[in-house]
Amino acid sequence: MSAPMLARFLSSLLKASVTALAVVVAFGFAANFARAERLKNLATFQGVRDNPLVGYGLVVGLDNTGDQTMQTPFTTQSLTNMLSQLGITLPAGKNMQLKNVAAVMVTATLPAFAQPGSQLDIVVSSMGNAKSLRGGTLLMTPLKGADGQVYAIAQGNMLVGGAGASANGSKVQVNQLAVGRIANGAIVERAVAAFQPDGGVLNLELKDTDFGTAERVVEAINRSMGGGVAAALDGRVVQVRAPQSSSARVGFLARIENLDVTPAKAAAKVILNARTGSIVMNQAVTVEDCAVAHGNLSVVINTQPVISQPAPFSGGQTVVAPVSQIDMKQQGGSLQMVKAGASLAAVVKGLNALGATPADLQTILEAMRAAGALRAELEII
Repeated sequence: MSAPMLARFLSSLLKASVTALAVVVAFGFAANFARAERLKNLATFQGVRDNPLVGYGLVVGLDNTGDQTMQTPFTTQSLTNMLSQLGITLPAGKNMQLKNVAAVMVTATLPAFAQPGSQLDIVVSSMGNAKSLRGGTLLMTPLKGADGQVYAIAQGNMLVGGAGASANGSKVQVNQLAVGRIANGAIVERAVAAFQPDGGVLNLELKDTDFGTAERVVEAINRSMGGGVAAALDGRVVQVRAPQSSSARVGFLARIENLDVTPAKAAAKVILNARTGSIVMNQAVTVEDCAVAHGNLSVVINTQPVISQPAPFSGGQTVVAPVSQIDMKQQGGSLQMVKAGASLAAVVKGLNALGATPADLQTILEAMRAAGALRAELEII
């Protein structure tokens, strides 16, 4: 081969190698970028939290669908107390038959940094035997926090996303009629103490405990904000030094929340819902070669009454005797081979080959884990 030809060959080989390397690097970068998440999706700042509120009130203006006061005496008592505060005195011992009033519980969530005058959405739920809250109006109800202090006042007309009708024992209902919602139905009257970092130091709490993710969060913050800004206290809490000025602190925390962090690979886990039979597994689940045999055993008991009549003029009595027939069936459970799978698709394919129902799979997965064939943690919810 001549020198010019050799030079062209080496040049083309070098270009191909550079192109292949660029593709690999770009693919790796794209894979990492695709899995990266904003830090605000992985963690929250300690002290920046919502607070639940609850209150007891009355809903009026119902169309004969309120509480039956004979069965819910607290509704009558509440109405009597409210009228007495308005200067109306009812005759003693008077039994009011109310159909347009219902006792309710009112719940809301007070967000962080909410100030007096802010409006909150509220949920109104019947606590008696009211048939429907549709068309009702919630009277002024104080909403209290866990410390017993009043933080908001609720009042307004409810929106119930259901409908129903009944007549002569027949009933038709769509959705829930005993729960309603009022948009901007509460006004904040008291603010929760503002969050202030102690000495300019605040804690960033991960939603899931993971030492690898905590280390990557520290690296991302120090790389963007400077060395020594963040330090991991454990697998869940990362300590961050923020500026002392409030205005500078807001911008500082905003930049931290929008940092891209690639979380560490999640531990292999299989979630079993014992109530619904649902099975959910993540992509880290793998299985080893194993053999599984599973057969169902069903027992059916059928009981029928048999009437025994005595002979005429014998003086005997008619006797009803139950006769039960028991039938037991057992399905064949041939030994099935589940091949090792290094990916979630292979695991699903292997389990589907067993032809078992979700309820059976729960038992099979637990037995596979006990045998060491299932490389995952089982969690029952």
